[in-house]
Order: sequence, then C-alpha cells, then structure tokens
Amino acid sequence: MAEIIGFAGMSHSPFATLLPPDGSDGPGSVFLRDADRVRLAVEKLEPDAIVVIGPDHFHANFYDVMPPFVLGVEEAVGFGDFGSGSGPLPVAQTLAWSAHSGLADAGFDVSLSYSLTVDHGIVQSYEMITGGTTLPLVPLVVNTAAPPLPSLDRCMELGRALGAALRSSVFPGRVLVVASGGLSHWLPSNDPRDPSVVGERRESLIRGRAYAKEFAAAREPRVKAMGGNPDARVNAVWDGWFLDRLSAGSAGEVASLGHEALEDHAGSGGHEIRCWLIGQVAVGLPLVWTSYEPVPEWITGMGIGTTFPVV
Repeated sequence: MAEIIGFAGMSHSPFATLLPPDGSDGPGSVFLRDADRVRLAVEKLEPDAIVVIGPDHFHANFYDVMPPFVLGVEEAVGFGDFGSGSGPLPVAQTLAWSAHSGLADAGFDVSLSYSLTVDHGIVQSYEMITGGTTLPLVPLVVNTAAPPLPSLDRCMELGRALGAALRSSVFPGRVLVVASGGLSHWLPSNDPRDPSVVGERRESLIRGRAYAKEFAAAREPRVKAMGGNPDARVNAVWDGWFLDRLSAGSAGEVASLGHEALEDHAGSGGHEIRCWLIGQVAVGLPLVWTSYEPVPEWITGMGIGTTFPVV
C-alpha cells in the first residue's frame, strides 16, 4: 500500500525565472531561498513518487473543451513555458491509475489523459521541490484559469477522495503531495464572455489548441511586460490569513469564502489556491512550516507551506 508522507504547497510565477533576484536580498530572494530549503527537506523524506496538483495557463486546455480536473495516467510532457522544463516527464502509472479509480468510485468524473501537456503551473514547483524532473509524478490539472471553475467545496471533496485513493493504492512506495499556485495576484480576464476579451485573443482562448506554440509565443511578451512593477497589487494580509488557516487545519474556512469573496481578496489568480485545498485535505495534516514573501515585481504573493519540518 502507498504511504502519504506529507504535503507541500508552493506559489509559482513566470517571473521566478524571467526576473530572478538581483543580489541576495532582491525581490523573490526569500522565496527562492526557502524553496531550496524545502527541496533539501524533501530529499530527506525520500519520496518514491510525487502527486503534483496545479493549473494550466492555456497551454493544454482551451475553451473547445475545458474540463474542471484532468489526471495524467501514462505520459506527461512539459510545455517549456517561461523557463520551465520541456519534454517527457516520468509518470507513476500505477499510482495514477489508482487515483483515477478511487476518484471514480467516489463519484468524480475526472477527465483522463494518456498524453498530458503540463506547463509551468505543474512543472515549476515540481522542479523546485524535487531538484529536477526524474522523480515519477502523477499530474492533476485543476481549472483555475477562467470560469466555470470547480467550487471550493467540490475541491475539498476531491481532496478527501484523492487522499483515500492514494492510501489504498497498490503502489508500493512513499508519496509526497504537492500543490502549485497562488497566492494573491490579479490577472487580465480569460473569460470569453467578458466584453474586453475580443478578436484574436478571444479566438486563441477557444481554438488555441491547434496552434498552442504560436499562441504561447505571442502571449509571452504580454506576460513579460506585466513584471517588474513594485506597485503591482498583492494582498499580503489575505495571504497570511490563508497560510494561517491551513496551519490551523481549517481549510474549510477558506472554502466557506466562496468564489466571489476569494476573488475579491486574492484576485483572479488567487483561484489557484484550489490546488492547495485539494492537496492539504488529501494529506489531512495542518501546515507546520510556512514561508511568505510578497513580490509585486512578480505580481504574486509567493507562499510556501509544508506539513513536515523545514530547517
């Protein structure tokens, strides 16, 4: 039977690679130092596989088909956006199939992929926490990019079912659960119903699958232009409250905010904390160590939390 050995949640940002800190105390330096500390702690835990829960940023999922949850069971390929790894990634297939079966038995019709493309929303945290891309993973992609999003309560339910599925797996090893995303950040709308989303940009959100690389190449300069602003909006107070709630084992208090209140406090990018709710509830333990740095230059509150000690 598989053994769950812990949970780690970690923010991601394109600017962690596009705008690395200038010196030892530049914006993002606290986050990157503490991410390295987590990597060393994970080495000591010696996981045999890692379940990575994260979003897609319109590199694999588009509005021709927009599933709430997608599980990769055979192949995973890094898209390679914003400096994240590209190419094939090792998949823990036995564990992945156990997760799929357990979720199905619990009433979750999770979309299934035999060949799943994952972008920096999965790969960046996977690389930072493991120090590379060799540890077998199970990728679970959650739609946090644009509506309709799975409700926060539904994500909590998925987390409970995922934890039970992993614990009952015949995979004979130690499993680390990781969530990638958040914390607070404000992004332009990706909703095709939004009157501001028009023309080529709207078409790319709906029909971009056929030319994902071209879409990404056109989009990345717009993303890069958002970085470097020390006055970009980040809600450090809310981010601290969120980490405190997970440290108290009170993920339900976060879920009780609902969709609109969450976006009011944490921005449209804050919907990525759904991944943290799923992962922390799956493991069933409170955070015992946290790190936080508001990095407006990266347009994101950069948080980390673990259910295991980090020194």
